[in-house]
Amino acid sequence: MRTFARAFSLAVPLLLVAGCATQAERAAQVQREVEQMIQLYGPGCEKLGYRADTDQWRECVLKLAHRDDRYNRYPISTNCIGHRGFMQCTTF
Repeated sequence: MRTFARAFSLAVPLLLVAGCATQAERAAQVQREVEQMIQLYGPGCEKLGYRADTDQWRECVLKLAHRDDRYNRYPISTNCIGHRGFMQCTTF
């Protein structure tokens, strides 16, 4: 039991230090995702008439990215109950 407690007490500080390193990695990942969104949706928003680097253009980029996330990333499930001719279906 003492060996487990000792190993656990040594592992906790290592995990905390590793958590600090992941904040920088998370920030870099978010930055890459933002740049990817701008490259992907920016030209489309410009074609819709929004001038680049304006608040309306940024809002357009975010809306298009959100629309794609909502429809492509998350699984959709449809459940139907009832009988022939009288079906009640729910999609979520």
